[in-house]
Amino acid sequence: MRFFKIWPNVAGGIGERTVLDSSVHPPIVTKLHYEVEGWFGDVIVTTFPCFLVTEETQRALQKMGFSGATFADAEVTISEDCQEDQPGLELPHFVWLKVNGKAGQDDFGIAVPFRLVISERILDLLESLGIPFAIVEPFDNE
Repeated sequence: MRFFKIWPNVAGGIGERTVLDSSVHPPIVTKLHYEVEGWFGDVIVTTFPCFLVTEETQRALQKMGFSGATFADAEVTISEDCQEDQPGLELPHFVWLKVNGKAGQDDFGIAVPFRLVISERILDLLESLGIPFAIVEPFDNE
């Protein structure tokens, strides 16, 4: 199976209600608040060190079966700047994609230095759902 590094769109950042331990690297997040600064349709988004997917993507992943990640709830809000820049923006419901797999082995994994690695079948699914602003490159178990 082929694997790919993916840099999802950074649609926002860590919100003020996030709970994290920054004494370690990468920080350990126990409660995620994601504040959207601008969203243009990608079904997977990021801010270091977290990834989120739309609920539709979560359902599609669960239907196909996958390895290397779990889901958790996240609080997602829209920043004031985003409300001004994109008035009327309606976000889909996002869930936290908690990646715990081995890069190049599981469908989801993290490679050094904190790069998301996905299998070809996951890439195919994400592309079918929409990742217009993600950057994708082949992964070769560096």
